[in-house]
Amino acid sequence: MTGVRSIPVVPHGPRAFRFRIRRMGAFAALVPPGALAMLSVLLLRNNTTTVRGVLGFVSATLAAPALMPFGIPLSNDPKRMVLGILVSVGLWLVLGFVAARRATRSPVATWRDYWREYLWLASGVWLGVVAGLLVIEVVLGRAVL
Repeated sequence: MTGVRSIPVVPHGPRAFRFRIRRMGAFAALVPPGALAMLSVLLLRNNTTTVRGVLGFVSATLAAPALMPFGIPLSNDPKRMVLGILVSVGLWLVLGFVAARRATRSPVATWRDYWREYLWLASGVWLGVVAGLLVIEVVLGRAVL
């Protein structure tokens, strides 16, 4: 016999679970930014207070970090906004893919491992957003928030 027999995957076993995390990890990464985006929409709709405006702006920039390179805090061009949102979705998908790969290095990976890896990567993105807002504040010399 010249072939290697493939062992079938146990339906709810570790290999199947790892495969599910790798397959769905990129899409699961869209859940936290989506929740932040929905929060932003709720806060900014019919906004009459400064607190809601600031919280809405911060949640929008954390949900879609690519809006800043497209100049969205300073410009309201719809084309730029759509491009910034699409690039942000791509960023979160790549981040979720990387988190899934890193989490499934272990043979007994769980979703908890995935979310731990995801939060480490997302915190770097969010720290970059905050740093970018601070740089805009210092360079432009006016209040962004």
